[in-house]
Amino acid sequence: MADNLRGLATARRAAWAVIAFAGLSSACSQAPVMHTPEIALPARYKEEATPPSAARSADPLPREGWWKLYGDGELDALQLRLLEHSADLASALARYRQARAASEQLRASRFPRLDASFNTQADRQSEQRPLRVLGPNSPDEYRSTTLGFDFGYEVDLWGRVSSLVTSGEALERAAAADLESARLSLQAQLADRYVALRGVDRDVELLRETEVAYRRALDLIAQRHGGGIASGLDVARAQAQLESTRSQLKQSNAQRALIEHEIASLVGVPASGFAIAPRIAPIALPQVPAGLPSSLLQRRPDIAAAQRRVVAANASVGVARAAFFPAVTLGAQFGLQSDDIRSLLQASNVFWAVGPTLLLGLFDGGRREAEVARARAVLDEAGAKYRVVVLAAFQQVEDSLALIDRLASALESERAAAEAAQRSLDLASARYREGAASYLEVVTSQVVTLQARRNADDLATRQRRASVQLIRALGGGWVPPGAQPDTPGPATHTGS
Repeated sequence: MADNLRGLATARRAAWAVIAFAGLSSACSQAPVMHTPEIALPARYKEEATPPSAARSADPLPREGWWKLYGDGELDALQLRLLEHSADLASALARYRQARAASEQLRASRFPRLDASFNTQADRQSEQRPLRVLGPNSPDEYRSTTLGFDFGYEVDLWGRVSSLVTSGEALERAAAADLESARLSLQAQLADRYVALRGVDRDVELLRETEVAYRRALDLIAQRHGGGIASGLDVARAQAQLESTRSQLKQSNAQRALIEHEIASLVGVPASGFAIAPRIAPIALPQVPAGLPSSLLQRRPDIAAAQRRVVAANASVGVARAAFFPAVTLGAQFGLQSDDIRSLLQASNVFWAVGPTLLLGLFDGGRREAEVARARAVLDEAGAKYRVVVLAAFQQVEDSLALIDRLASALESERAAAEAAQRSLDLASARYREGAASYLEVVTSQVVTLQARRNADDLATRQRRASVQLIRALGGGWVPPGAQPDTPGPATHTGS
């Protein structure tokens, strides 16, 4: 018994010596020095009408509920339903939980492993078994009961474990950013569809008003035709105008139905049981300063996700390179074993084994070299994807800025055109009533006037949709961990 205790103490001292050496050596990471791919950033956005000032360089978007900038309570309610019931968002959340669980598994490899086992069994050995238990005179049948503990710990001499943990944690943070990116994408898609829906409502209202006006005009011309004042050609032209308008109205109603179905799917309800009442909603047009281009890299969750995948790929190179060095594992076994379970706890039944294991691959046919090459290629791919995401982000911001600015100018011209077309229609109608012009002039003016008014409404809707895409391109209300609180949101103004 004393010899057992002395041997155990000696083994314990040896194990602690190896652990101490491991603690001094475990900082030898084989991962390359981390470098995020560099991209030359402009001083300002080319398409922004007003250069950003220092006061506006911070993120101007509210941290929560950026869609409230549009001043529509029904949109606010739909966004809340999306957060609660969206199947796409639930799927993204599940992917994040998977990444978090995988990261927790890797973090567990930093700690020792301790297993316990208990086994009791009856055995019969063959009479002709080589190296028969207890020799040729041992009994054919016997019992065995074992209570054992198994300890294992990989000494991270070359940073393999720490690189694995670094890679897993980076992928977890990338999945968290992916979740926020999915949330922002769905919120922006819902806001875009809602703005488009209200644009169609405005178009439907315009067409209904026009249909009423054209029906009255047709009735008047039919009366004039009955009195011999107007020709049958005038009646036919008025009838054609009315039916054409009715056709456009039905097409707009069909478009509205499709948009409504899209919104139903976004908020997680069947389209068959979902409806949004038609309404002429005065949706605000937010003034959203783009800020400084350098801040875009911190404001977009997809850029953050791409950067963290570069970190994960960089750490994976360290894992692959560490395979060229010997792996040291501390192991220990301790337990009790007896042929009689009733005497299992006696000191004479103690067994133990302790000692480090050194494993070094001597020949693998080039497998480790190939793994390092693969890991470096993955790192190059991650770096290239990061550049793609950043360049696409800047393109999206510039596209949205250009649309908002150009559509504002086009809207101003189109409204002027609509006013001129209305004056032309009034003059043509007066001339027709006086018998100085044919009804063809009236019909032509009606077509131009209706199209100009529809174009103006469409441009106003497209401008608001472009503002949604600008907010999405700027990262919405997402704030990276550790960032400073945002400044208050900008003022808004309403328009037609």
